[in-house]
Parts: sequence; C-alpha cells; structure tokens
Amino acid sequence: MKTEDYMKIALAEARKAADCGEVPVGAVLVRDGLILAQAHNAPVTDADPSAHAEMLAIRRACAKTGNYRLTGAELYVTLEPCVMCAGVILQARLGRVVFGARDPKAGAVATLYQILNDSRLNHQVEVTEGALKEECAKILSRFFKEKRVGTHLVNR
Repeated sequence: MKTEDYMKIALAEARKAADCGEVPVGAVLVRDGLILAQAHNAPVTDADPSAHAEMLAIRRACAKTGNYRLTGAELYVTLEPCVMCAGVILQARLGRVVFGARDPKAGAVATLYQILNDSRLNHQVEVTEGALKEECAKILSRFFKEKRVGTHLVNR
C-alpha cells in the first residue's frame, strides 16, 4: 500500500470520530506493510483526555505486539500530533510519522514545536507532512463549522 492508501484509512477513522461527535482525527499504525492498529479520537466518548487517535493506535499496536517499543513503525494521522502524542511517539520509538493537516493551535511536530526532530532528545522520528492535506483539513473545518452553528451533519 502507498502513503495515500494509509491516509485514506486514517480519514475513514476520522469520519467515525465525527459520527460520534468527536474531533475528526484518525490514525493508522503500520510496520513492514502490515496494519498493526487503527483508531480515531475518543476523549469525550471514553471520558479520557489522552484518548487521541494516535495514542489509541499506539496502545493497541503495543498490546498486539506485546511490546511497548514499535521500532520502525509508521504512523499515518490526519492531523499533526500534539505535545502529548509526540511524546508517546518518541517513547514508542516509531520510525516515521506522516500527517495530513497542520494544527496551528497544538501542533508539536512542525507548527508550534518540532519535538520529533529535537536532537536534545534520545530519539528522532522522520516526519512527512501534507499527505491528503486538503481532505484532512476539510473534514476538520467542516466539523468545527457545523459545531459553531449547532448542526453536526453526520458523515457528509
């Protein structure tokens, strides 16, 4: 599969989040061409502020592999990871992160911070941004627009 194929799966996860009234972010974790886990945002549903798509995908992949290190794995996520998620990405020793849209309010990979490439830390992660950027940005902007007017339209 190609980067765009994985991002399409992440976008499908983001749509699931939107359907639940969650901020539409989706993630897919892959190693050696095998999908280890996929997830979408669920902090409201789970009553857990750490239930971001990236965190849930990493937790599931660690459970599946029986290891807290996911060396060489690639994370495909529709929105630039926040500080919390970037920290877990480093701790899990992922090899690469691919994200769609930048997050001007909380982005910790390219926008506000560059945590994954900070040479002061003991691990760095390859970062690729802009994969299916327009589609990733569109689902987010539509969700927040509908939230502002109070009409969340499911899966449109």
